[in-house]
Amino acid sequence: MPRLLFLLPMLVLFMACGEGTSTSRAETQPEAQENAIPFRIDGTLDFLRESEHLLGIEIEIADTDSSRERGMMQREAFPDRTGMLFLFDTVEIRNFWMANTPLALDLLFIGPDSQIVDIAKYARPFSDDLITSSAAAQYVLEVPAGFSDSHGITEGDRVRWQRR
Repeated sequence: MPRLLFLLPMLVLFMACGEGTSTSRAETQPEAQENAIPFRIDGTLDFLRESEHLLGIEIEIADTDSSRERGMMQREAFPDRTGMLFLFDTVEIRNFWMANTPLALDLLFIGPDSQIVDIAKYARPFSDDLITSSAAAQYVLEVPAGFSDSHGITEGDRVRWQRR
């Protein structure tokens, strides 16, 4: 009997701790939408192949530690023909991840000479998997998943961007 008296409060405590702790993404989405960060147009970016202009988009520029860390987290959509350009001071292998990012993305890794050196296509939303460039890059452009395929953007193409 003394063992039962000891186990009963432990069981009640365990059950109380377990209540309401599992939260699905569907339950947290309204909060995520409330805290959504609006897309800001900071400049333009053109895609080039040799001397041919392929297309242009508007970009938000992530050039501070906090803006690069936040990236596309808590963003539910890209406006048409837009992307987010990450600027870094150094050229190195880049690592990105999709945790807290609700959109599937293409990540274009760009060298200091503005050449696309690697493309990671269809990165999964909310994934903790590391996305690592296969070559050193100074810039990374995030666009909606499928953008590279839809517009025929390939490694070796170049970009030209400017701030507004």
